[in-house]
This record gives sequence, structure tokens and C-alpha cells, in this order.
Amino acid sequence: MKFGELKKLLEENNNFIITTHVNPDADAIGSEMAVYYILKKLNKSIRIINYSETPYFLQFLDKEKKIEQYEPSHHDKLFSEKGVIIVVDMNQLSRTVKMENVLKNSSMEKVCIDHHQNPEGFENLQIIDSEYTSTGEIIYDFITQTGIVEPDYDIAVQIYSAIVTDTGSFKYNRTSSKTFRIAAELLDLGVKPHLILDKIYDENNLSKNRLLGRALNSMNLSADNKICYMEITRKDLSETGASEAELDGFVNYCLSVQGVEIGILFFELAEGLKVSFRSKGEVNVSQLAGEFGGGGHINAAGLRIYNPDSNNYKLKILESAQKYTSK
Repeated sequence: MKFGELKKLLEENNNFIITTHVNPDADAIGSEMAVYYILKKLNKSIRIINYSETPYFLQFLDKEKKIEQYEPSHHDKLFSEKGVIIVVDMNQLSRTVKMENVLKNSSMEKVCIDHHQNPEGFENLQIIDSEYTSTGEIIYDFITQTGIVEPDYDIAVQIYSAIVTDTGSFKYNRTSSKTFRIAAELLDLGVKPHLILDKIYDENNLSKNRLLGRALNSMNLSADNKICYMEITRKDLSETGASEAELDGFVNYCLSVQGVEIGILFFELAEGLKVSFRSKGEVNVSQLAGEFGGGGHINAAGLRIYNPDSNNYKLKILESAQKYTSK
């Protein structure tokens, strides 16, 4: 990891833009805000610009209200200035949707800090390692190994939120003794786990619970009972009053069915299909997603397909998934 190069870049530049993927999760927002607090301690000029608004259950991470929602007429000119763009928790610019072109065409230096596989290679400096549990954990190692700033409570809250969610509350197989040691160090800085978990998981809008009911009711099993899939339509969103961001975590319920090795969530986009994959053990859903232009980790991956024949793609994906289950 090129932590020394990243430290030099942060110290020698003054103007920074931070961004992340569409529909950001806690690792995305927490990583953005952790980088923000590092740069704030270095007295830098910082803008955080995201394509999507911050989900209501993650707004506590942005207590200073620094995250801006992308508006071309207001923000595009910022990407033509001198400085550095830091992209966190993603390595494919298409995941910024309508921000993709302005990011690609910007002459600003670009840094990618991420833990997903198959990077696009748009960046000048790559800080990517798919062995990490989360992007937040990479940032924690960067801070502690370089000593660029002294970690404090504000940074600790961000990194703990990133790690605890991307490890499934420390239950995914990538969780290690190192993960727990980092968590302990963050608790020593004042983090209260129950307060963070309450905010993220236990303060839902009624709309989210209603949408979850529809997702659970849509569950189906493959003939061999090793694949469980659920479907959510635009109509479901409209009738429950929920948002796309509230789908976060729904696919994990598929893996709670006995004998299931792969869980899939099909979500109908306005102009396409979003597919989320989860798996157990060595079942590689990153490869499965890659067959259709997506990616991610061995046990967690996803893709977006625009303007598809949705039913045809669902059948193709379910058929391909059979190749990855145990025989």
C-alpha cells in the first residue's frame, strides 16, 4: 500500500474534493467523513460531493452537514480547479452515475481508496486492497501507520461505523483478530457501539419496514434450495413510500434460509435492474456478478444493468448462479 505517497499528496495540496458511490452505505459515508476530518486537521479546503443524498439513518455521521448533493450547474466548475479528487469505497466511476463524465474529464489528481476487486484504473494513486474488511479499515491503517494526524473521537465514530457495517456486525468471514483489535482501539477513543448500531439499524422509518415485508414476501427458492432470491419493484417503493437506500441489507435475509448458499435481490430501476448478491463460504458471487458487468467481493457483490429485458436477465442470472453452488 502506498501510504507514504498518499500522506505526501495530502500534505502538499490544499484543495480537495471527496466523493463516493451512488446510494452510499456506512462504509462510504464513514470513509468520506474520516478523510474529511484528516484534511480538516491539516487545515485544507474540502468539499464532499455525492451523487445521492445521504440516507436518513446515516446522517448522524455528517453532523457538520458537509456533504453536498451533486448539482451540475453548481459543482461542475469545481472539478476544473487545481487540486485532488479522493474517491472512496468504489473503483468504477460508473458508480457515480451522472458524475462519471465530469470525474473522468477532470484534470485534478485522482486518488482511489477502496477494498473492492477489479479496479477500473482511473486514478493517479491507487490505495486498494481487497483483503481489508472495509475502506474504513484502510483509512485507519493509513492514519496509524503514517501518523499523519492523531486519531480522535470524530474519526473513530466514522471508522467504527464503516467497519461494523461492512463486517455484518463482525460476523462475515473476513473478520479477523485484527478487526477486533482495531474496534477495541476505537472504543478506547470514546466510541459507544450501541449508539452507532441504534442509529444505523434501529431507527427505521415505517416505510422501510413495510418495504422489508414486501421483500420477504417475494422470496423464492431454486429447485435445489441453494439459491434464494427476492424482488422489489418501483411500485413497491411507491406504495410503501420507501427509498432505494432503504433496501440496504435486505438481501442478507436470503442467507438466513436453511441450506441457502447464494442470496439475490432484484430491484427494478426506473431504467433497468439493480442486482445484489450475497453468499456463504467460498461461493464467489463476485465472479457471478462479473459475468454481467458487475463486481465486488467473494461473498458480496452487485451490478446495475440499464435498459434490460428484466425478466430475461433475471432468468439468465439465476441460471448462471447454479454454476457457483456446491454440488
